[in-house]
Order: sequence, then C-alpha cells, then structure tokens
Amino acid sequence: MYDQNNIFAKIIRKEVPAKIIYEDENAIAIEDIAPIAPTHILVLTKKPFISFNDFITNATTMDIDLLFKTVQKIATKVGLEQDGYRILMNHGVNANQSVPHFHIHILGGMKLGRLIGN
Repeated sequence: MYDQNNIFAKIIRKEVPAKIIYEDENAIAIEDIAPIAPTHILVLTKKPFISFNDFITNATTMDIDLLFKTVQKIATKVGLEQDGYRILMNHGVNANQSVPHFHIHILGGMKLGRLIGN
C-alpha cells in the first residue's frame, strides 16, 4: 500500500522544500540531500509507485518510456552525457531502499567506482 505521507510524496506536493532540477507533469528531479557524487539527482515519478517492481508491474508502457527518457534528458541537461553517469534504483530492504516511493538516482561528475565491494 502506497504511503501518501512519505517524504517524496510531500516534495511532489510542495509540502516539503527541495532543490528542483527539473519538473514536468510526470516527474520531478531534485538534488539529493546527502550526495555520494558531485552530481546526485533523484528523479521521482509523480505517480504513487512504491518500488521498481511496482512501477514496472503497474505503470503503463508510456509511463515507463517517459520516465526513462526524462532521466536521459536530465543527465544531458546537467552536463553528464559526455563523461558518463550511472543510474541506480533500489528495490526493497536488501537494496537499502529508504523511501517507499519509486525513484531513480543519477550519479556523475566523477569517475565512479565499482558497484559493490572493494
């Protein structure tokens, strides 16, 4: 069950301030408040999906297409396309998903290390 009071839902409704990088009718992109790279942006779908699995299972093909094209548009807008960037999605407890609202991390601005481990 989707929690309408999670922090990202409140940001989307503008009840909680955030530094907005991009916004349209389907998504909002904000700066992460605890960045792990020089560029760390969160792209939030404006629809009430809990996780990647929820999004892929229940979103329309158009919603999925639009969100991933938006991620690419934002990465280009902030200048990451040339040198590269990483997109990351966490699903569930073992992935350390901390907010139960589907979102995509865009990381860049430096040479990124391995995904897991040393």
